[in-house]
Amino acid sequence: MTRRDRHGVVGLLLCAAVVCSGCGYALAGQGSFLPDYIQTIGVPLFENTTTVFEIEQILTQQVRSEFIGRGRYRVVAAETGVDAVLEGTITEITITPATFTAGQQASQYIFTLRAAIEFRDLTTDEILWENPALVFSDAYEVASGTGGQLDANTFFGQQSNAMERIARDFAGAVVSAILEAF
Repeated sequence: MTRRDRHGVVGLLLCAAVVCSGCGYALAGQGSFLPDYIQTIGVPLFENTTTVFEIEQILTQQVRSEFIGRGRYRVVAAETGVDAVLEGTITEITITPATFTAGQQASQYIFTLRAAIEFRDLTTDEILWENPALVFSDAYEVASGTGGQLDANTFFGQQSNAMERIARDFAGAVVSAILEAF
C-alpha cells in the first residue's frame, strides 16, 4: 500500500467516525431537567418597578402560557401549595431608536428589558435556576410619525402587537432556560 493510499484510508476512516458518532444534542423544548416530583408550578404576578403600565401582567401571563404549552405541568398563580415557584421582578425597560428613514424618522427600535428571575423548588427550598440580571433585547419595526425617541408608555400604547411578540419571546427564553438547564 502506498503512502497516498494510506492517507486516503485514514481520511475515509476519520470521515466515517465523524458521520457515525452522535453529537449529543437533543431537540430543544422536548425534555426537562426538573425533578419528577415537580408537577405544579406557581407563577405569581411579576413585580413591576418600571413606569410601564401592566407589563407585569402581560409577561406573567405569557410565562404561564409557555409552561402550560410544554404540557407537563399544572401552572397556577399562587406561590403556596405548589411544588416550585417562579418569581420575577421587571427592573428596567428602555426603548431606543436604532434605524431611521430618509426623513430622519425612527423606523426600528431596540427594546431592552431587564428583570430578576428566580425559580425555586419548594420541596428542597433550593434555587433551581435564577438570573438576577436577565437582559432581554430585540429589535422591532415600529410605525412612528413623531420622528423622535419614544418613551416606553407611548411605545406600548401604540404597539400592542410588538409587546405581545416581546412577551412571547421573553417567556420562551425564560421557560427554556429553566426546563433545559441552560
